[in-house]
Amino acid sequence: MVLAGKGITLGITGGIAAYKGADIASRLVKEGAVVRVVMTRSACRFIGEATIEALTGGPVYTELFDGPEGWLIPHIKLAREADLVLIAPATANIIGKAAHGLADDLLSTVLLAATCPVVICPAMNVHMYQHKVVQDNLKRLGQLGYHIIEPDEGRLACGDTGRGRLPDPSCIVDRVAAVAACGGKKDYSGLTVLVTAGPTREAIDPVRYISNHSSGKMGYALAKAAAARGARVILVSGQTALTPPCGVEFVQVDSALDMYNAVLEYYPAADVAIKAAAVADYRPARAAGQKIKKKDIQLSLELEKNVDILYELGKVKNGKILVGFAAETEDLVNNARDKVLKKNLDFIVANDVTRAGAGFGSDTNLAQLIYPDGRIKSLELMSKLALGHRILDEIAALRL
Repeated sequence: MVLAGKGITLGITGGIAAYKGADIASRLVKEGAVVRVVMTRSACRFIGEATIEALTGGPVYTELFDGPEGWLIPHIKLAREADLVLIAPATANIIGKAAHGLADDLLSTVLLAATCPVVICPAMNVHMYQHKVVQDNLKRLGQLGYHIIEPDEGRLACGDTGRGRLPDPSCIVDRVAAVAACGGKKDYSGLTVLVTAGPTREAIDPVRYISNHSSGKMGYALAKAAAARGARVILVSGQTALTPPCGVEFVQVDSALDMYNAVLEYYPAADVAIKAAAVADYRPARAAGQKIKKKDIQLSLELEKNVDILYELGKVKNGKILVGFAAETEDLVNNARDKVLKKNLDFIVANDVTRAGAGFGSDTNLAQLIYPDGRIKSLELMSKLALGHRILDEIAALRL
């Protein structure tokens, strides 16, 4: 687990979403993190300290001068022992303080003393969130290197509807893990990364389709990693059981043709395109309009070839970085070399899906990066999130 043994200082501020801080703290602990919680006085009006203490197994820090007798600098300890600081929820007040270097309570002083990555999760009324002052403060924090997780849209506790809801705690913890995995780098700020993920479905009739075993985990991990590093991420995904990562633009598709059309729409805006989807090579030549009934005869399907999306993108790169994936069961290197040249790729991520830990649905991958000039970089078995960051490191090196 990425967060195992990591020190996380969690700041909870005074908004109705403070109750979700308990869920976030619990999930971080389950991921193996050492969680220290700072609550503002207002947060204590929304959720009890005893709840957080029970979930984390440690004290809740609330006052600037709390601490053992003779020791008056808890904000330094909380900052120094943190591998990452997370503020969730973050009110307009703490955002304003952080943006302008104000330090009049424990949490704001921790932020000034922190040298580790900081993740901010705004949550407030939609009109407060949209206020120019708040937006300017968030922009400033982004420029200062803070990681901002935008709030969700929906019905708010006050009855208004709009952007302002704290994202689901599972999404926040995923983002925290992705930021921690890269040490808080924001080297993709200002770039647009297009990622494809998951399988495609090719209809036989209204209830049946041809597909494959892709879970989408690799593509989603890449999207998480790129978003954590500051990119605008467009994730074009086939049908999966996964929840789209926080902070990405999500485009749901079904068939290979759907994916092709979506990719062509977003490709011109992309600086980097990573094709991790498992796109069907063939589709039924004719999809039946009604369910095909079972009969006592053999059923034959005539298949026709789908468009090769990666090949088409390679013909119109225009200075973009283009990376593909090759999932093979035999002759891995030669098959991958053929693809990287034929499709005009900057490199290809090749893996033998018959190897333990590298198959579809796995949380890990065992890959080789193969370049057009014949270079091969063999990587050790690692989590798909770690591999996502490794791929982004390689892409960043190509852009230097």
